[in-house]
Amino acid sequence: MKSNGKNEESDKWLLKLKSKNGTDSRVASLENNSNYFVEYSNKEKTYINIHNLSSNTKYSDFGGFIYEDDFYFASTSPKTDKDKKLYKWNKQPYLNIYKAKQKDIKEKKILDVEKKTMLEDLSSKYHESNIIITKNGKKAYFTRDNYDGKRLKGDKNEVSHLKLYSADKIGELWGNVIELSFNSDSFSRGHAALSSDEKTLYFVSDMPNGFGATDIYKVSILENNTFSQPKNLGRTINTEGREMFPFVGSDDVLYFASDGHLGLGALDVFESQIEAGVYTNPVNLGAPVNGSSDDFAFVINDAHSYGFFSSNRKSGLGDDDIYSFSIYKCKEDVKGIITDSRTGAPIQNAVVQLMDEKGAVILEQKTGRTGAYLFEKMDCEKKFVVVASKENYRNKNKDTETLDINKEVVVANLNLESLIVKDQIVINPIYFDFDLSNIREDAEYELEHIVTVMKANVDLVIKIESHTDSRGSKTYNRSLSDRRAKSTRDYLISRGISSDRIASAIGFGEDSLLNNCDDANSSKCTEAEHQKNRRSYFYIVKGNTNVKVNN
Repeated sequence: MKSNGKNEESDKWLLKLKSKNGTDSRVASLENNSNYFVEYSNKEKTYINIHNLSSNTKYSDFGGFIYEDDFYFASTSPKTDKDKKLYKWNKQPYLNIYKAKQKDIKEKKILDVEKKTMLEDLSSKYHESNIIITKNGKKAYFTRDNYDGKRLKGDKNEVSHLKLYSADKIGELWGNVIELSFNSDSFSRGHAALSSDEKTLYFVSDMPNGFGATDIYKVSILENNTFSQPKNLGRTINTEGREMFPFVGSDDVLYFASDGHLGLGALDVFESQIEAGVYTNPVNLGAPVNGSSDDFAFVINDAHSYGFFSSNRKSGLGDDDIYSFSIYKCKEDVKGIITDSRTGAPIQNAVVQLMDEKGAVILEQKTGRTGAYLFEKMDCEKKFVVVASKENYRNKNKDTETLDINKEVVVANLNLESLIVKDQIVINPIYFDFDLSNIREDAEYELEHIVTVMKANVDLVIKIESHTDSRGSKTYNRSLSDRRAKSTRDYLISRGISSDRIASAIGFGEDSLLNNCDDANSSKCTEAEHQKNRRSYFYIVKGNTNVKVNN
């Protein structure tokens, strides 16, 4: 129904499946994202310049693998005009593997191919398809019917299944064709793909105990053309439907086709990040790669600038056609000026870091005399954090986000607050709990700024003054504040500050209140108002800082 444009009707019938199988993942996905069709139909502009390859025929042309300047694919176009042998399931000739040269037509901004040739050295009387080649060009893996060179073999019901084979490059030809050790006569294994480090082989199979009609599996590649036991990629990737045509990009993104995950109709192409062997929830690539027809066999080059996919969409030349595409690389600059929050003056040699959403530093640079920084050509529609730091200043960060406007500039200015003002190291107030002198966790965070300044200015000597609120007797408060001052001093010493760099640590009790919360008004004040009076000061009594003290 969806392939015929009846989207609402399709969803309605899919939901009815819940009464038959309440745990069906396809139903759950639809219930969790009922607006998927609009979302997938209006994806951000990523894949552009979609082009039907000139090598396509009235027959089935599909699949793809990029190796250097060559493009490999499969086609049912007959070997010769006299070739009348047809595959009975689709009434087309048998598949063969072809190689073509990639051709960049710059004036049309499209990628095409030319000089198509069949790989005769891998051709048999039956199907061959889906070839992949190792980076050194010396080994290939491909799919073939269960044919031993003499006869077509089948299962107990005489049904012949697909198998995976390897071949070695011998001179200019492929030879030493070997059936992979984990094949079976009882079910199919095909559609090979390699991980970016070439230590893992992915494939598709309809073997028993899978999740659906066909699932994606993987094996570790061992020595001497041996492999580990196949492992199913799991419920995150595989569904009750068909998962097919895996491909792993240079950035360890798994692309595959599926009609079990929510899509625009029939097979759609999905991507999933591979992080430490764990697969993230698949994301539908959306239009124009996906549509109401079968869309599959997605491959992309290492530089992520172009690729190919296959589709039987109505605009094609034949049964299945291969399409090329370009990657729309929207890039924007992130720039700004780092200034002093009190004076407005630009800060030179401030370290500016650009971090991604996970907190990983992407880029880092120092500001010049104008206080400016510039991160060029960042991906569009991404969230970043700009972090600025400088000795004797409090670090500051700012969330920013690139837009979907190519070559736009995103401005993120930051004002840094100086930790040294006149004769003080100024930090946020060091608060103490009522009647206590221990250093709280929030106080530790602020005291680290004192540690940083003193380590950056090794001849600096300070004195510490602590104050309390008015509750309690004056004598008791003076004693309490003195304990707090010395507790603060001891913390700094524990962090590696020499004791001879702290001239004194004295408490002044309630002698210098910051508000009207004295003995007469104590009961009228809130806890927050009282807490303002429980504070510490850090005065510079000797030494020079590495920056000019702000006045």
